[in-house]
This record gives sequence, C-alpha cells and structure tokens, in this order.
Amino acid sequence: MMKAQLILPVVAVIAVAAFSSIFIVDEREKALVLQFGQVKQVKETPGLGFKIPLIQEVVTYDDRILGLPTQPLEVTPLDDRRLIVDAFARWRISNLIEFREAVGAGGVDSAQTRLDRILNAAIREVLGSVPSGRVLSEDRTALMNQIRDRARVESGALGIEVIDVRLTRTDLPEQNLAATFARMRAEREREAADEIARGGEAAQRVRATADRTVVELTSDARRMAEVARGEADAERNGIYAEAFGRDPEFFAFTRSLTSYERSLQSGNSSIVMQPDSEFFTYLRSDLAPSDRATVPEAVQGTTAATTP
Repeated sequence: MMKAQLILPVVAVIAVAAFSSIFIVDEREKALVLQFGQVKQVKETPGLGFKIPLIQEVVTYDDRILGLPTQPLEVTPLDDRRLIVDAFARWRISNLIEFREAVGAGGVDSAQTRLDRILNAAIREVLGSVPSGRVLSEDRTALMNQIRDRARVESGALGIEVIDVRLTRTDLPEQNLAATFARMRAEREREAADEIARGGEAAQRVRATADRTVVELTSDARRMAEVARGEADAERNGIYAEAFGRDPEFFAFTRSLTSYERSLQSGNSSIVMQPDSEFFTYLRSDLAPSDRATVPEAVQGTTAATTP
C-alpha cells in the first residue's frame, strides 16, 4: 500500500516531464530550442521535437513570406524635384540562428523595424541617383530591382532574405502639384499649337496646289475650246465659201431668209419700212434681181425706224 502511494506521484511526475519535453512544429513555422538564451537546436521541418523540460524553451518563428509596407518618404531625385515615395517589401527568415542573434527576443516586430530603416536608405540612395522623370515613368522595374538588391545585401546580416520590393506610390508633394500641372498643361498647349500650325501650313500647301491645278486645267480647257471653236469656224467659213462659189444667187436667197427670220422675231422692238423696200425683194417677185449678190447690200438702202 505504501509502495503504491509512492509510485503514483513518481509516475505522474514522469508523465508530466515526458509531456513537457515534447513540442510540435507547424508546417508554417520554424522553431529554436534555447537553453539559458543560447541556441541548442534548430527545428525547420514540421513534426514532433524534444527538449529538456524546465531547462530548455522553444521559440517559434513564422516561415511564410511576410510583407512590410514602408511609411511615405520624401526623396530628392537627381534634378532636385522632391517626390513622396512609399514601397512594399516581401521578406522571409532565411537563417534562424542569425535572425535570433540579430533581433534577440524582439522577434519579427524588431526585424521589421530594422528592415524598414534599411529599405528607406536603399530607396533614398537609388532614387536620388536618377532624374524624377525616370522615377515617375511606368517602367520602374530596374529601379525596384536595384532597391531590392541593396536591401538584400544589408538585411543578410539579420538572417533575412528580401524577396521583392515594389514602389506603390511616387507622387509630387501637395505644394508642388499645382505648379507641375500648370507647367504640364502649358507644354501640352504649346505642342497642340505647334501641331495646329503645322496642320494649317500643310492645308495651305494642299489648297494652293489645288488652286493651281484648277487654274491649269481651266486654262487648258479654254485653250482646247478656243482651238475647237476656231477649227469649227474655219470649217463653217469654208463651207459657206464653197456654197457661195457654186451658186451666188442661192446664197443671196438663203441669206435673205435668214435676215427675214432674225428681223421678224417677236420681241420688244418693231421695224417700220416701205413695202417696196429692197429688203422684201424676194417676197415681191418670183425672180430675184441678178445684179444683187447679197441681201445686206440691199438692206443698206432701206430706211428703218425703231420704236420701243
């Protein structure tokens, strides 16, 4: 009975000691076994681990990729234009022992504070060596890679690996925005005025070329028309001359009929003459006088009066 009473407490103590010597590492974590502040064991794989109860302790750290947004930082690029910049970094613990020695019991919070200072220094150094136009451009991959590489070198002593750095904002200070926008607007207006002037000049050249082409085409058409009209008049006069040479009396007769037609057309004027005027020679007799070659000669002796 006495033995049983002594054995039970011993078994309980042993069970408690056995359970306290076992620890579990999650797949998202890494663990260090510390003895009086010194690292005795590194556990980087998930599963069960063992430690000495009451003497050793287990400290776990996140093994995932962590994010660190930086505070807005004022940077002066190479052309002395101030910019407000903030960034976002992704990092992870690469060496547990170095990490523990560097940050001590502060853990991840202490590491992020020191990493923030490293990032700020890298951002100032890289962006201060280039013009502001390159910082504000869309293609800033090279600059972000430079910042990442500088931060990676500095943070290596902390047991930290900087995976990536991204610039999330690059803006002008509020007091400089109005002046910058006004300058940008003036530049765009000047470019627009230049484009309008070049367009007007090109339009004027096209218009002048078109006007010259119209004049040339019109002159050529008129010249061709005059040539055609002259050739037609020559052909007509040739026909008249040939007809007059064949039968002068018939030619005089046709000319008289033409004169009658033109004189007796309806209009606002009237012709008054004597009935025995030579103008009506071919209307009074069947035979025309043979000594008259043309009607206009007969018309010359006619006395006419025009009344409105």
